[in-house]
Amino acid sequence: MKAVVKTAPGYDMMELQDIPKPEAYDDKVVIEVAYTGICGSDIHTFKGEYKNPKTPVVLGHEFSGKIVEVGPDVKEFKVGDRVVSETTFETCGECPYCKERDYNLCGNRKGIGTQVNGSMTDYVLAREESLHLIPENVSYKAAAFSEPLACTTHAVMEKTSVKDGDIVLVVGPGPIGLLAAQVAQSQGGEVILSGITQDKKRLQFAKDKLGIKHIVDSQAEDLDQVVLDLTDGWGADVVIDASGAVPAVNQALKLTRKKGDFVQLGLFAESVVPIDTESIIQREINYIGCRSQKPSSWDKALKLLEEEKVDTESIVTKEYPVEDWREAFEAVMGGQEMKVMIASNSDL
Repeated sequence: MKAVVKTAPGYDMMELQDIPKPEAYDDKVVIEVAYTGICGSDIHTFKGEYKNPKTPVVLGHEFSGKIVEVGPDVKEFKVGDRVVSETTFETCGECPYCKERDYNLCGNRKGIGTQVNGSMTDYVLAREESLHLIPENVSYKAAAFSEPLACTTHAVMEKTSVKDGDIVLVVGPGPIGLLAAQVAQSQGGEVILSGITQDKKRLQFAKDKLGIKHIVDSQAEDLDQVVLDLTDGWGADVVIDASGAVPAVNQALKLTRKKGDFVQLGLFAESVVPIDTESIIQREINYIGCRSQKPSSWDKALKLLEEEKVDTESIVTKEYPVEDWREAFEAVMGGQEMKVMIASNSDL
């Protein structure tokens, strides 16, 4: 079967290869992949900026599909089940984080699409504990967004909390920002979504299609004034950065309410960046790191999808077959598409 493989560290170093179809064993299942979303971390991997992947490895960790084979130790799932999988493939099972099911923090964790082969192909292997059934009213395409949606439920509903009437500033209207804005809104937050001029199409989409009340082009409008006017000068109660852009983060830190929560969801291109620590200290801001997701995050994400409180499918603007993976990656890097997916078996 054809697969998108990161062959070695560095810029690009990716190619389409023929690899064997995986086989189920122990508590593992083989999933026929329907859709895989291209994540920002995949782009960082393409550019050689993300050091996590162990090469060679098949990329892809945002996916949906159907079980076609189960291992002998699988108890709760069967062939034919429509599923999504957490990115966790293996953990040590013994550290304090594993015991609390914070698998995203296990130092010996192996992830799908980073340390073991991922879903940018026809079939992918996953462990039973990581599986979740797709609700009947949710399509494969919408379900392929479960992983990034789980990342945002982890950020918005677990690393912080949003109450009715809270003013929530979401920075960056990429796919993660669009999801975070919806999750915050579903919890009763009044959301301000900010971006830059090149994000104009995405910002307007957020307002017209997703119901985000306040959108701001920070290069053409005064974001500071918008936030301060809406908060009587106090600043946003909760800020979610989904941009990974240092200037945007530093501006948003100054717009965070004293004692407010600032959740760093976006990944920076560099591991060390010049952050405005003065704002964090003097305003007593809770600056919160947020890595990936954990099992409880997926439960919340799938519930939001089932209850139609979050729209994921309309964010998809382009699909490509596996063979056209390079064109798909270029479309993401071009910045004009909201979400690009690779369709492996879209007719499932």
